[in-house]
Amino acid sequence: MSEDVVDLILHDHRELERLFDELLTNPERRATLTPVMTTLLTAHSRAEEAEVYPAAREAGAQDDVEHSQKEHLEADQLARRVAATDPDDPAFADALRELVDAVKHHVEEEETTVLPGIRERIDEARRAELGEAFLAAREQHLGEQPADITKAELEQQAANAGVGGASSMSKDELSDTLEEQAES
Repeated sequence: MSEDVVDLILHDHRELERLFDELLTNPERRATLTPVMTTLLTAHSRAEEAEVYPAAREAGAQDDVEHSQKEHLEADQLARRVAATDPDDPAFADALRELVDAVKHHVEEEETTVLPGIRERIDEARRAELGEAFLAAREQHLGEQPADITKAELEQQAANAGVGGASSMSKDELSDTLEEQAES
């Protein structure tokens, strides 16, 4: 597989779509697959936020990064809800559908604006460096769930979303501020 960060992100998107389809069509597999899906979604998001979004911002895609980060914030909220809902509860299907719809919307936008912009604005060697950094960050976060987030990671989300004053806020204040920033 290519080490180009764009190709790696696209690969994760396809895997998430595969997991979504499996979760939607095979309710008997939800208890097993939900933690797999939320773990991949969380690791993917944290790696993009830490490595890719700052580089895209530096390359002139500030508006795209802010919008994408706000969509990540929404997905985090929805993923926490899915993870906290019993797969046998009738509310699970609605929570899952809402998460799937939000992530598919984000993926579509990212693949039509952010990722082509990265290919255009960032040279191949830098995209390979970003690919290595993305993989390392993603691996570091594998096993985490959406609620597993540090203050430093919240501060990075705030920077990506264009929210000022994050370093002076407590973790809870910052979390609340970012929840208000989420796309809905």
